[in-house]
Amino acid sequence: MPARSAHPHPHAFGGLHALEEEGLVVHSRRNMLKAGLAGMSGLTLPALLHSRAEAARAGRPLGNKSVILLWMTGGPSHLDTWDPKPDRPAQNRGPFATIPTKLPGVRICEHLPKQAAMLDRFTLIRSVNARGSNHEPNTVFQTGNVLAESRTNPEARKYPAIASVCAKVRGPNHPAIPPYVAFKRSDTHLAFGGYLGKQYDPFIGNQAAKLPLYTEVGVDTGRTTSGDLFQLPGGLTTERIQRRQTLRQSVDQLCRKLDRSEDMAALDAYEQQAVALILGGRAREAFDLAREPEAVRERYGRHLWSQQALLARRLVEAGVSFVTLDLSHHPASGTWDSHGDDIPPYGGITSGLKPLLPLFDHLLTTLVSDLEERGLLDDTLVVAMGEFGRSPLMTDCDGRNHWSNVMSMALAGGGLRHGQVIGATEPDGGDIAERPVTPGDIAATLYRHMGVPLDTTYLDHSGRPLAVVQNGEPLRELF
Repeated sequence: MPARSAHPHPHAFGGLHALEEEGLVVHSRRNMLKAGLAGMSGLTLPALLHSRAEAARAGRPLGNKSVILLWMTGGPSHLDTWDPKPDRPAQNRGPFATIPTKLPGVRICEHLPKQAAMLDRFTLIRSVNARGSNHEPNTVFQTGNVLAESRTNPEARKYPAIASVCAKVRGPNHPAIPPYVAFKRSDTHLAFGGYLGKQYDPFIGNQAAKLPLYTEVGVDTGRTTSGDLFQLPGGLTTERIQRRQTLRQSVDQLCRKLDRSEDMAALDAYEQQAVALILGGRAREAFDLAREPEAVRERYGRHLWSQQALLARRLVEAGVSFVTLDLSHHPASGTWDSHGDDIPPYGGITSGLKPLLPLFDHLLTTLVSDLEERGLLDDTLVVAMGEFGRSPLMTDCDGRNHWSNVMSMALAGGGLRHGQVIGATEPDGGDIAERPVTPGDIAATLYRHMGVPLDTTYLDHSGRPLAVVQNGEPLRELF
């Protein structure tokens, strides 16, 4: 079989750093207090109020802006989704037909009919420059920094996620809610707080809600996660936590178990939020899908990704400012890595990508429609992208290989100007023909939406200031 030779890099079998813990990972209820005290909320209430007051005085009120990032882990094919080439030879064109959309003259893949019908609410960017981006870890576009590529730069993981910067600079939209929540399949699929500190890592929400359990090849096991993250350990009561002496004893005990300075630094400033998050009902209720009407859950669909999309809406409604959904079943290179391998679940364009598209089409359009109906869409920017595009020529095993010259992405909401296509590729889709868009441009666009000053800097471990926007500016077409 030529399939295996088409995928030379390791993905399912190595380099996962499986034992390296990042983010607010909670393995048991016994670790609940540790997770709470490690920084579930990016700012204390006084600091949050002060930050918002300062922003208002500077003429940039923060409001309740939020971002939902649908991370298509593995690198979706732009040619078989948002930038089809229907008039090209089959080896370039691929196996799918195209359909017209709500935008005159714009066609997309036949397997995205719901998005096609409401494309006037979306912006497609067909000219994203993904050079330098890779996966495992997938951090260049999640940080907006081309230096955040771990396969070439040992310092890559220290560059903070765009979401972490937002958590530090503006915090959540409610003080009892974490600012940055992620649902992950693997640590290597996410960017973390890096130089900003562990208190700005994402709150990992997998065990905070009852969600379907899927195998690595995308099969529903019929079981669910426990969803018991917010249950207090046996013998630990609300009254005990609320007593300062008991809380301090818990902190002291925790400190003896933690030996990394950044862990220690995350404790004091976030005690109030940890207690509020553990004891308060707001976060617990936001993660409780049972509170959602059955008709709404059915509207989204019972697939894991669909239920996570519904949770994303619930979370921004409750006050989370940045939610990332890791749309992958496999913890290695990702379910969208459509090389055509005979290693499940990757598959090729027909065998691997085709089954994903109706599911993605439904969850994306349902999420956008639901946000709009609830009056949340103007404040919530929905972003769908992966780490690069796919090669112009099909392989001899129905796949396409990595292609960092160009990729496509989609945006909706955020009160931005939509109903447009930005940029274009060459006739074969292999390179950018007009209006290159960089990772820095995407970061600057998200920061502008979130009210983060574009001249914001942070310090590396040597005390050197680094700019959050690297070689980018907000996309003028959207504002």
